[in-house]
Amino acid sequence: MKRRNKIYLYMTMFFLCLYIGLLALLYFSEYTDSDATIRTFSDAFWYSLVTMTTVGYGDVTPVTPMGHAVGVVFLLFSAGMIVTLMGAVLSFVTSEGLPFLMLSLQRKKNWYYFADYSIESNTLAENICKEDPDAVIIFGEKKDSQMEFPDYPCLFISASPARIVACKKNAGTKCKIFFMKENDIGVNIRAVDIYKLPVEVYARTTNGQERLSGNIRFFHSYDCCARQYWRSKPLCSHEDTIVIIGFGNYGRCILERAILTNVLSVNQRVAYHIFGDSSGFLDMHRHLHRMFSINETSETGDSLLFHEKPWEARYEILERADRIIVCDDVETNGWNIYWRLHKYYKIHGHIDLYSNRRAPGVSYFGTNEEIYTPDQIMRTSLNKAAITINEIFRASVSYPTLDWDELDDFHRESKISAADHLLMKIRILLKDEQVTEFTAETVERAYQRYCETKQLEGAQDMYRRLDHMRWLRFYTFYNWRYGPVRDDAARQHPMLCPYAELTQEQRRERDAAWELLGSIDVEI
Repeated sequence: MKRRNKIYLYMTMFFLCLYIGLLALLYFSEYTDSDATIRTFSDAFWYSLVTMTTVGYGDVTPVTPMGHAVGVVFLLFSAGMIVTLMGAVLSFVTSEGLPFLMLSLQRKKNWYYFADYSIESNTLAENICKEDPDAVIIFGEKKDSQMEFPDYPCLFISASPARIVACKKNAGTKCKIFFMKENDIGVNIRAVDIYKLPVEVYARTTNGQERLSGNIRFFHSYDCCARQYWRSKPLCSHEDTIVIIGFGNYGRCILERAILTNVLSVNQRVAYHIFGDSSGFLDMHRHLHRMFSINETSETGDSLLFHEKPWEARYEILERADRIIVCDDVETNGWNIYWRLHKYYKIHGHIDLYSNRRAPGVSYFGTNEEIYTPDQIMRTSLNKAAITINEIFRASVSYPTLDWDELDDFHRESKISAADHLLMKIRILLKDEQVTEFTAETVERAYQRYCETKQLEGAQDMYRRLDHMRWLRFYTFYNWRYGPVRDDAARQHPMLCPYAELTQEQRRERDAAWELLGSIDVEI
């Protein structure tokens, strides 16, 4: 294709030079003759057009022998020149020429490049267009003739990220690159040397890793689903029995996010019953028993109960559950479980079903529209809140601490986990379990409530105790344990102890996550 384009280009340049030369020859041979009707260069140009298009108005004609000779050349080569010019124009339109021209006119806008076109890519691109009026969507492949064209402006260009970046010429914001297939960045040839480009890269993965190099960030679609689930359907104070059916990718992430986020009272006693293949989970998270009762219901704290028998055999658990989460990785299996639960069991609570299909009367979650959003994939607002928490924390302690850019991935994730719990803090402060979104009004009221109540006896101590409980869960989940001196390599920390054993300064460290309410942007 590229070779053919070059041939068209060279032929076009040759005929264009020949054409201009003939026009000049015609003009200079005619304008001195007293009987000539071709006296200006524009007359010569007009004569060439009516001759090559075979219109032949006859209003201007050559009268000199040289003029006649040029006219014969125009007649002989008119068809070839038109075909060549049309071929060049057609090649420009059907190849990448026209899309790249359109891109060059929009260099200062925000470019979003997708390595391929898929359902996930289309959903994210559509959500980006809704939020960013200056978005330029680029799909790095040619449009399939059977493909339905998206409802938003976009370009299909079979070009590498490097070529797209070269076209942008560092104008405006950095180009954002998306690899939407699972683990695609490891095999996609377009990802080769992408870390060298001045771009922001977001790659879908299944291993949970957050970063590869400075400009490459991973996102985990299962974790995005779990994060959105607990945000839109948060744990309520009356719920003490939660059932999870299906412990594949979605089930594991939903339980992990519950462990890290579902902290609403220092006296809570929530029992999570998990049905599915849990082999290896407790081996990987070998210190969870320090924060949870494992396989035995606790009277003083939360419990994790993993069942070897199929869920059908434990009807007594299903019937008393406050919430049943059906999250089999295979969506059709989940629907089958959902209908069987409704048909054969007396359900006390409600059932939430993982499904990308909407159905009336069904409490579902995990649609592409919910998962593939700019904020879920790029985590801009969540990261912004985490950075603010780190700044508040640094200002509240007397010893040296690292700024955001100096933190490793684990300690960044620690701050992100604190930001994830922010909505739960608002619900606790406002005593309103219906709050599922951040608004300026709710954030302002929550922070005002925090400022008022922390002065009351025992209130601030309770807030600190609650966030310490959340912090302990995070570190325990990642296999940290108590040590008299902090040792990151050995995963030991002196604050991994009961709240009563903390120093006063260590207790004050827990204020940062609450003080964040007074500093956050409502867009979180």
